[in-house]
Amino acid sequence: MDNIEKIVMPEEGFIRMPTVLKVLGISRTALYNGIARGDYPKPLRLGPRMSVWKVEEIRKLIAGVGKNDGIT
Repeated sequence: MDNIEKIVMPEEGFIRMPTVLKVLGISRTALYNGIARGDYPKPLRLGPRMSVWKVEEIRKLIAGVGKNDGIT
């Protein structure tokens, strides 16, 4: 049996880093490098040790993958 984990994102609201990494299929380093380049949205800081991303921004990013929008 395959070891495939289903990733569920809410329709709206916020998600934390582990979910962002799973959905995008990238590492933490790749995420932060992409944020620095402007390829990925910046997180919102909810506290000194908590960052979240808007689900809407991650969905737009996923929808734009594969289109010629400058993201490599």
